[in-house]
Amino acid sequence: MPLEEELRELIIVGFTVVMVVALLTTLVLWLKNGRNRAAYAWTYLHLVFFSLAMYFSVKAVSFDYNHPMASEEISLLIGIAGVVWIFSMLCLIFGIFNFSKPSPQ
Repeated sequence: MPLEEELRELIIVGFTVVMVVALLTTLVLWLKNGRNRAAYAWTYLHLVFFSLAMYFSVKAVSFDYNHPMASEEISLLIGIAGVVWIFSMLCLIFGIFNFSKPSPQ
């Protein structure tokens, strides 16, 4: 898809900065608070899968639209991004469920 010259790089850099902060924050909180290990693991997996989905999305947006089968390739990449995003959201749901469990006393 045609985009403005610097937009793709801005998306990649912006997403990377935010995701690195989120991953590091989750990791530090996970190491500090050992109680909800499963919840932090699910949350961390969510961030990893979401990053992978974003990778496929950016790859689809930056695909050469002059390619003979560009529409099919872009559709496949968007489909893969969607499936990976579904796994990401399932991990987030499992993480939230584990965070909401009452802690053993």
